[in-house]
Amino acid sequence: VGVFAAIYHPVGLAMVVQGRARTGMPLAINGVFGNLGVACAALMTGLLIDTAGWRSAFAVPGAVSVVLGALFLFFIRGDRHGRARLAGDAAAGRKNETASLSRGELARVFGIVFFTTALGGLIFQSTTFSLPEVFDEQLAGSATRTGWYAFVVFSIAALAQLAVGRLVDRYSLRVVFAVVALLQAILLFCMTRVSGAASVAVATAFMLVVFGQIPINDVLVSRVARSEWHSRAYAARYVVTFSVMASAVPLIAWIHGAWGFSRLFALLAVAASLIFVSVLLLPDTRALRRPAASAAPGGRRPPASTR
Repeated sequence: VGVFAAIYHPVGLAMVVQGRARTGMPLAINGVFGNLGVACAALMTGLLIDTAGWRSAFAVPGAVSVVLGALFLFFIRGDRHGRARLAGDAAAGRKNETASLSRGELARVFGIVFFTTALGGLIFQSTTFSLPEVFDEQLAGSATRTGWYAFVVFSIAALAQLAVGRLVDRYSLRVVFAVVALLQAILLFCMTRVSGAASVAVATAFMLVVFGQIPINDVLVSRVARSEWHSRAYAARYVVTFSVMASAVPLIAWIHGAWGFSRLFALLAVAASLIFVSVLLLPDTRALRRPAASAAPGGRRPPASTR
């Protein structure tokens, strides 16, 4: 199951950005649905287990996936023009904005992508995993009340991806990324100084920028990687992401047991500060300042001859 499910990030994200000049909003919409899926997973799994047994928790999502795959195959078979356009985009990818990057600049960009991906994954996993526990400690309510607080915060925060996706499609990616990272550092530090109801407000604010960072690295990859390399670039990025996220859970337990959540958020504030500094080192190139100025309807790239 894991092997076949792993196809999504390298292939799915490459499909989302294929042939598009402005990739921020498509990636943001994709990210919102992904986060809502994760948020609903526990609820739906529990419902299926309680009503039809544990096997249904595998069988029902599997059946839905097969149906969606069949529908997808049906639609792309009838879209010959679409396939030709995507093939043309892959060929034209050799002449895209990466031509403005030297080999050294390209290496620096991908080094920063992997570095910020690692620290961003640590921040995301640590905050989403620890926030319900923080609410439980600070608000001293029932488990149901704590769960609702976390659900509301995560649901609101997931929508921040839409705002960030819009921003990176209109303004400099470097500037948007730097502002998001700086806000993360400030708000995570503030979290070490508040308690009670104020912690809910600050948590909502910092989760907005934590979730808001999700589409930025993906947009950065789509801007600097050639079209035919998108899948491999996304695969490498998510290997780093999931590896760091897996190690975050024992790290959270160790820091919380030794020093409490205040020290954890202080550490995450330092990580966000390092992301901010690394973003300032991104080369100031056309590909990172803003997306292509002209695009065909629907946000797709113009024909290869105009690129």
